[in-house]
Amino acid sequence: MKNKKNILLISTDHWPAALLGCMKDKSIMTPTLDSIAKDGVLFTNCYSTCPVCIPARRGLMTGLFPKSHGDRVYSDHMFMPNVTTMAGAFSNAGYQTYGVGKMHVYPQRDRVGFDDIILMEEGRYELGVVDDYQIWLGENCMAGQEFLHGMGSNSYYTRPWHLSEIAHPTVWATKQMANMIKRKDPTRPAFFYMSYQFPHPPLVPLQVYLDMYDDVEIEEPVYGDWVDDDTIIKYMQEIANEYDIRDIKRAKKAFYAQCTLIDHQIRILIGTLRETGLLNDTIIAFFSDHGDSLFDHGICAKRNFYEGSANVPFIIGGKPMEKYRGEVRDQITCHEDFMPTLLDLCEIEIPSHVEGIRLFSDNPRKMLYGEVSEGLKATRMVRFDKYKLIYYPYGNVFQFFDLDKDPKELHNAHGEEKYQNTENEMIEYLIDNLYGEDLKWLDNGNLVGFDVPEYKSSPKYSLYNQRGYHWPSPKEGYSTVGKNA
Repeated sequence: MKNKKNILLISTDHWPAALLGCMKDKSIMTPTLDSIAKDGVLFTNCYSTCPVCIPARRGLMTGLFPKSHGDRVYSDHMFMPNVTTMAGAFSNAGYQTYGVGKMHVYPQRDRVGFDDIILMEEGRYELGVVDDYQIWLGENCMAGQEFLHGMGSNSYYTRPWHLSEIAHPTVWATKQMANMIKRKDPTRPAFFYMSYQFPHPPLVPLQVYLDMYDDVEIEEPVYGDWVDDDTIIKYMQEIANEYDIRDIKRAKKAFYAQCTLIDHQIRILIGTLRETGLLNDTIIAFFSDHGDSLFDHGICAKRNFYEGSANVPFIIGGKPMEKYRGEVRDQITCHEDFMPTLLDLCEIEIPSHVEGIRLFSDNPRKMLYGEVSEGLKATRMVRFDKYKLIYYPYGNVFQFFDLDKDPKELHNAHGEEKYQNTENEMIEYLIDNLYGEDLKWLDNGNLVGFDVPEYKSSPKYSLYNQRGYHWPSPKEGYSTVGKNA
């Protein structure tokens, strides 16, 4: 086992692929990730097949697509499939397996194959667990104070972090993983999974990182020629509607600051690997569960298949990858490929249930199918070559983008003659992948979707899951006031 490679797999939440210096974004500061990419492999066309937290993580950990793992919505009370997970496969091969941070599984203390997990679940007491970060806060005289900044966990208002730097979730989680690395059994290889909860809102960066962006010009959002065409887009834009341009620029600056803090904290993990003699034998991989539209096209957050939300960063580096050094690959990949790829790089047998492909051994896939949500906001996607097809059954809306010519998706080329054969092939592939309730969108083999009712804006009674004072530990929905007794 001494010659086996170690793995450090780093996950973030809400990080778009474009927000990296190595992806030519001059406004974002990501020197650590840029360096890993320069000396490793950068995948530019990695997609979340279901761009929302829980389904994306189920695909990551099982190698299964949403149809097989069972979630394309956000099912926070759904058990993991009864299959060998990525962590389980490494454990079965004799690896030590440790996770730190946001796991987003149910039940929350399910280790999904890891030997141990230090948990940070963003104050989800309603699911039954006080996580390890909250326990630490309590032990250090800050019990229940993590959300007293007043910013919502799905809101884009912002202010600086209100507690000490060491209490910031990004800094705290990094320290826990550094301790995990130091505790490694020297006779066995290790699979480390560092899962950061940011840059996902709340947008509460450390002031010093916010200050780093004082002299950076923040680009205003872009808008496609299709944004006023269909009622479904009004629903997709609802979250962003309350923010004016001043709010938007502040939000983006704070978002970038949270990214840069993560980038700098990764340096501590690399330094810890170096100082413990593990760095030269460790593959370092970085990705996000999904991205964030960050107000482009009047849309923010995820649950859509525009590039900001669905195209995610994916970098594999470290000295064990030196024969691939400097490669930039444009093959279409996804979370479901991570498990077979990392196992393949470590010469570990891949469980038979896995549906993803080995990115350094198998032939590239031709087309990728994506699906998110059911009902009114159901959205389906096909990626092929340089093209993307997005389908909304609500109103039977098709969007077709040539991403080489139009990387910001400003022009909907649906129905244009020069793309007709390609679009028809992609529509056929989409139809072939429909199942369950989606089959009701078909009439005689053709997509017809469903009728558009009158648009009605949705209420925001919870301020997008606003958290409160968490001491004593709350239990959501405990009040009986106003209920029948």
